[in-house]
Parts: sequence; C-alpha cells; structure tokens
Amino acid sequence: MRGKSCLNVHQLVSRICGTCSIAHMTACVECVENALNINPSSQTKLLRNLTMDGLMIRDHAMHLYLFCLPDLFGVDSVLEFEGEKKELLKKALSVKSAGNELSKWIAGRAVHAPFPMIGHYAKLPDMSRKNEILKALKTAREHSVEFIDVFADCKFSLKRDTQFVGLANESYNFIGGAIHTSQKTCIPPEHFWDHLHRIVIPYSQATGFEFEGQDYLVGALARLNLNKQNLHSRTRKTIPKYLATFPSNNIFHNNLAQAIEILNCIDSSIDAIESFDPKEEPKPELKPKASSGVGVIEAPRGTLYYKLKIDNEGKVLDANLVIPTAQNQVLMEKDVGRVVQNNLSKGKEFVQFEVEKLIRAYDPCMSCATHFLRINWL
Repeated sequence: MRGKSCLNVHQLVSRICGTCSIAHMTACVECVENALNINPSSQTKLLRNLTMDGLMIRDHAMHLYLFCLPDLFGVDSVLEFEGEKKELLKKALSVKSAGNELSKWIAGRAVHAPFPMIGHYAKLPDMSRKNEILKALKTAREHSVEFIDVFADCKFSLKRDTQFVGLANESYNFIGGAIHTSQKTCIPPEHFWDHLHRIVIPYSQATGFEFEGQDYLVGALARLNLNKQNLHSRTRKTIPKYLATFPSNNIFHNNLAQAIEILNCIDSSIDAIESFDPKEEPKPELKPKASSGVGVIEAPRGTLYYKLKIDNEGKVLDANLVIPTAQNQVLMEKDVGRVVQNNLSKGKEFVQFEVEKLIRAYDPCMSCATHFLRINWL
C-alpha cells in the first residue's frame, strides 16, 4: 500500500480477500474520505449500503448454507444431500445468487467491484433491471426465513463469558455509528485502535487482539447482541421468537445471527430499491493533502478497521489494518482448547469434527470454514 495513490488504493486492498473484497474496499474508501474531508452524497451512501447488503447476503449464504448446513444434518458436504435436503440446496443457491446480482447491479461486480470510488460511484445502476432484482430478493426472502428455522433448531452449544464488540447504528447497516460493547462502552470509531492490544502468538504467524486487556468477539453474534432492536421492522415482525435468543454467549448462535442478518439485508434492500430514483451527480473535487484518516465498517465477520497516513501528493505513507479474524483469534484458540480437552476420550474423528464445527461457527474466513482440519496426535 505504501507509495500508492490514496485515490486508487481501495482497488488494491480489495484483493486482500476475495470473498470480502467489497468490505475492504468500503472501509478503505471511508478512510480516505475521512482523511480528505469528503462527505459523499446521500445517494452515494445509499449505493454503498446496498453494496454492503449484497455482500452480506452472498457471503453469509455461502458460509451458512454450503459449509455449516452439512453439520446440522450429520453429513460431510452438501454433495451428500438427498430428497428434501437437495431442494434446500437449490434454495441456498437462490439466496446466494440474489446477493450476487444485487452487488453486480449496484457495484459492477460481486468481487473486486469497479464502481465504488472515493466520494461517488463511477456508474449508476441500470434501472431497467429494478423489477428483476426485486423479484430475486423477494424469492430469496422466503427461502431465508426457511433457513432461519433450520439454524434456530440447531442444538450445538459452547458458551463463554466474553465481551462483544461492534459498530452499531439506528439502521442496522454496516457503515457508520459508534463502537459499542456489551460492557456498555461507546467509542468513536477513530479511537478504536486506542482500546486494542496486539497479541503476538509465538508459535503462529497469526496476530491476535485484546480489547482493553480482555478477549472479545466481533461478528454477527456481537452485532445481534448489541443492536437487535434496530433490525428492519419487517425482519423483527417475521422472527420475534428467534430474536428472543439474543443476547447469547453461545458461539453456535453466530450462525443463527448470520441467517437473521441475511433476512435483514434483504428487507433493507427491498425498501431502498423500491423508492430508489438515482440521478447523475457532479463528482466531488478530490484534493490530496498531507493527512490521516480512519475508516471503520462491519464486514461479514466483524469490525474492520483501516487507518491511512497520506502525504501532500496523496500517496500512502503508512497503513494500519485490523481484520475481524485477527480480533477473534484469541477467543477462538481458547475455545478450540476447551473442545479438545472435553472430548479427548471420544476418539480422533469425533474430536476433529467437533473442532471443525466450532471453527465454522466462528467463521474465520472462507478457506478456514471448510472441512479442513488435520490434527497431529502425540
């Protein structure tokens, strides 16, 4: 990132992660806008929220329906689904597709989107596709409610007292607001780093973090625990009995929280699109200057923090990124230890499955959320 123009670096950082490329791009755009004192229009903010909704629908659907769902049915993968379960797979792909199409329509692509820019969007959506997108979202809504029923019936449990941390606002979207915690702390996003302590894990290349000296959790479970009252009104009316589950300290309820967020994103998107009438707007004047800025958003897996330092030519001098998986690293590792210790007498295959299942509940990243684990037994 060093030496790159601050006006283009958001496209570079989108390559940090394929599945969360839009989240990295959005956090970086917010960061540069704050550094350059750019206030995007309400239309640009709406487009940005819709872009994030498309990401959340697609990303949560991929993780839940393709990687976690087999655990609930006691099979190794969705390829083993038969009968009614095979119909569930078709519905899962329908929900994922709706998220993909929303992202492509608004942002140009579902991965490494070309339209989001500093202060504006390079191209407005083709409104001739409006009804097509709405139809796909409304079909996906029906399916997403069915999947919420499935994940609400999950009996897996691993509870832990910990602190929950996340960005919260009155609209339950993923941009804007303040950092809230389950200990009733409220922090301006630009001060988030001041409360973090980086943990060096000597036997690993991974980085961990503590919040004010304690382990903590970010992600969908944290967001539901902190902000469920601000979910879309239609979402709240559809699933009131499941919302009563939260706040929860059962990590497996992270999957239920993700399922609920899919529904919420669909409801929010439908309302926004139905009343959306985009207009061509003048592009903001971008004047690079020596400055620094912070951008904080909620990525699918939790709070994503960007801080950039820029020189007077607009080139990046330094960057500091705090990734959701790194923030959950300490807690996840402790819970893996608990699962292993509690199940040592039950055989290698059982222990391996329980650890994999736990890590999928944390949803650290797409590659780590698959059936992957190899254990060195001593």
